[in-house]
Amino acid sequence: MGRINSIFTGSALDGPGVRTVVFFQGCPLRCVYCHNPETQSVHGGMEIDENALFEKINRYSVYYGEKGGVTFSGGDPLMQPEFLGRMLDLCKKSGIHTAVDTSGFSGMNTPMNIIQDCDLFLLDIKMTTEEDYQKYMSASLKNTLDFLDLCEEKGTPVWIRQVIVPGINDTLEQVSRLSSLVSGKKCVEKIELLPFEKLCITKYNDLGIPFPLEDTPAMDKDELLKLQNIINKK
Repeated sequence: MGRINSIFTGSALDGPGVRTVVFFQGCPLRCVYCHNPETQSVHGGMEIDENALFEKINRYSVYYGEKGGVTFSGGDPLMQPEFLGRMLDLCKKSGIHTAVDTSGFSGMNTPMNIIQDCDLFLLDIKMTTEEDYQKYMSASLKNTLDFLDLCEEKGTPVWIRQVIVPGINDTLEQVSRLSSLVSGKKCVEKIELLPFEKLCITKYNDLGIPFPLEDTPAMDKDELLKLQNIINKK
């Protein structure tokens, strides 16, 4: 049995084409800007077996076309590696494109079948220094970079993603450092910078917990575009 939080259909923002997004329950990180705090606990959500979940995914396969498919997100799907592995296998056998949205926290301990069976990783490189990772995520940058090395070794495509937060990682220096971290990796197809937003505040209020960045402004879209253009030119 796996534990998931929710399923969203018809997404065009979580990988190529039209996708079904399955939000896994459980995350080892505690990012200060976490958009899905309800998925952090390993005890939340609902239990489901792989066949029942695959049936829900396959039900919408008519909409996937040539590029679409399913994205396993969270939380972090790598918190449930055995269940994730079984889901990737079922989808692979049925020709459904798979993407996994992850921080790569498991590093070199990631099961190799997951690296090999996944069609695309949406790898969240949260910050660009170990110090900032510890400060804002309570995690390690090294594990994420080790995970990227595994993808490079096996030739699994990767889209790098980073949420840009005003006053924290919105500088030219930081964006240039992100580009340098993944430079030379043939598996990296592109880098996407995502805007920090505060739509999640209602979730924090519902959970009765404070949002650490409540007083931080949302990322200006024009400023984000400038940083993205810098990345694209590198």
